[in-house]
Amino acid sequence: MPASVTELQRIGLFASLPGETLAKLAGRMVREEVPAGRRVVTEDEPTASFYVLLSGLAAVTQHGQGARGVLRPGSTFGEVAPAMGVARTASVTTMTTCVVASCDRATFDELIRPLYADDA
Repeated sequence: MPASVTELQRIGLFASLPGETLAKLAGRMVREEVPAGRRVVTEDEPTASFYVLLSGLAAVTQHGQGARGVLRPGSTFGEVAPAMGVARTASVTTMTTCVVASCDRATFDELIRPLYADDA
């Protein structure tokens, strides 16, 4: 099931996107409910998906460093791997039932990467 425009509008990173671009992004993002205790992203895996946490809480951990933080609704994660072409730099595990939306690298490159370039 795709993410909704309404859900994505609440994400700070996407606030500046024009409606047409937001609609295109929503259509390409896969929305998924993830049970508590499930790993969404695993450190060192060579995947290229980008994620948005729509609801729930998730923990960020790194090998040898332990807990690195907690993600809350509106948080984005997984941007380093597709942006830099590297393996995952941390693991993300759900603490509660979460709803996440994700997209592939092509969608990230086309619609999301420019948002990070604007912040540089």
